[in-house]
Amino acid sequence: MRIIGGNKGGLRISPPKKLKLRPTTDRSKEALFNILNNKLDYTQITALDLFSGTGNISYEFSSRGVEYVCAVEINKKSIEFIKDFSKINDFNIEAIKIDVLNFLKLTDKKFDVIFADPPYNIKNEKYYEIINIIFKNKILKNCGFLIIEHSSKTQINQHDFFFENRKYGDSNFSFYKYINN
Repeated sequence: MRIIGGNKGGLRISPPKKLKLRPTTDRSKEALFNILNNKLDYTQITALDLFSGTGNISYEFSSRGVEYVCAVEINKKSIEFIKDFSKINDFNIEAIKIDVLNFLKLTDKKFDVIFADPPYNIKNEKYYEIINIIFKNKILKNCGFLIIEHSSKTQINQHDFFFENRKYGDSNFSFYKYINN
């Protein structure tokens, strides 16, 4: 696993083997950021990485110059890894150990991009709960994007703010935004 682009492009990410995670593959991550490169000025946005695991997506945002990146993860070892890796490699990432749903219910922060990579085995209702809280609580800024990574077996496109799905192997990215911008 490595950072694909930005000022830290090529840097290897080597989390402890004890962390049983399913990080976004380099191929999928490269495809995702190719899409975002055409839609965003990274230096002008804030990003939220939910279910951040190794911090893989947070590092990509930070490497590209995002002004504020927040990584949310419940796993203590993951948060420790993100904090240590960020400090060693001079990433500007705030890592918060909290359950994602609790964070979404409590935060007053707003983000331009929200990326969520929940465990693939959660039920569709949980995906929709996450989406609904984000839009109801206006955690996503008006011109922002919510991106959810999920299994290709999961269909979560039945939402008013859904606008696009991209498939990369067994991974899908579903995109959401306020439609009436």
